[in-house]
Amino acid sequence: MSVLDRSPTRQGASGAQALRDTVRFAADVEALGYYRFWVSEHHSVPGVSGSAPTVLAAAVASATSRIRVGTGGVMLPNHRPMVVAEQFGVLESLFPGRIDMGLGRSVGFTDGVRRALGHGKEAASDFGAQVTELLGFFTGEQRVYPGVHAIPAEGSRVPAFLLATGSGADLAADLGLPLVIANVRGEQVMLDAIGRYRDRFRPAGFSPVPYVVVSSAVAVAETTERAWRMLVSEAWSTTYSRTHGVFPPLLPPDEVLALPMTERERARFDQSLSGQIFGTADEVSAALGGLVARADADEILVTTSVFDQDERLDSYRRLAALSGIRPGLRADRGALHTDRE
Repeated sequence: MSVLDRSPTRQGASGAQALRDTVRFAADVEALGYYRFWVSEHHSVPGVSGSAPTVLAAAVASATSRIRVGTGGVMLPNHRPMVVAEQFGVLESLFPGRIDMGLGRSVGFTDGVRRALGHGKEAASDFGAQVTELLGFFTGEQRVYPGVHAIPAEGSRVPAFLLATGSGADLAADLGLPLVIANVRGEQVMLDAIGRYRDRFRPAGFSPVPYVVVSSAVAVAETTERAWRMLVSEAWSTTYSRTHGVFPPLLPPDEVLALPMTERERARFDQSLSGQIFGTADEVSAALGGLVARADADEILVTTSVFDQDERLDSYRRLAALSGIRPGLRADRGALHTDRE
């Protein structure tokens, strides 16, 4: 059980506060015994402050001592592979044995953002070559720039993960990388992609066996209604982004539920909530167990964004309890593994 935090901004709070909240939340998550804590990359999104994931990952790693820290993910088409390798090489050097490198293929959401980043939509079509080049900087086997070395990345062992949906899982299999996937196009599409990934997986130095991380929002509360209400803030921001092109800061649940939604907005709002896992401890335990069984998942990456910070932490505490997580155990095992190496 791991955590992805996108550093969402909340109505009445600043983006700077959202980033500080992420660092504080990481320390809370570590105390609860979760295995990883990842941060994301978004640009020019009013409702998300996480725009520089490797910088934020450094702050999170500094504020914690055991939990693995990484990115979910760095959007590689926005960057030069050598620079990304160097950044993760620095992180691994400063926090040995605790850094994960999650990689995605998204580019800027609008033409203006893409121009500001210096990459067009076509950059995503070269994702496979970009990942191969990046990994080559770690192994010392990249052939694009003879004689060029990414220092201090070369020779370090930073686990790499590929964030994908649908056919993107095939690339993870071909490169022999762990797969991170979410139910964004329907569960059957996700399950089909996972099946193809396991069938065509090619063992590589970065992962000798298939490894599937399923990402999902999960909310646990004393009642089903309260758990559902925890998810409505992000569901509305997602709905608004799909109908207006802008992902806004999270609103309090009461304000969201009082909004006069159009028929189209209501349909998208309900759709955003339909694929989420929420309820009492027993309900969530059954739902998660079913998801893990259907997907044959090795790990769950929880992505819950809630307006009320205390409610969010309480949900993660309840989830840790029902999942049988023992505080500090998983992270300690990772540290011991590193020491043995």
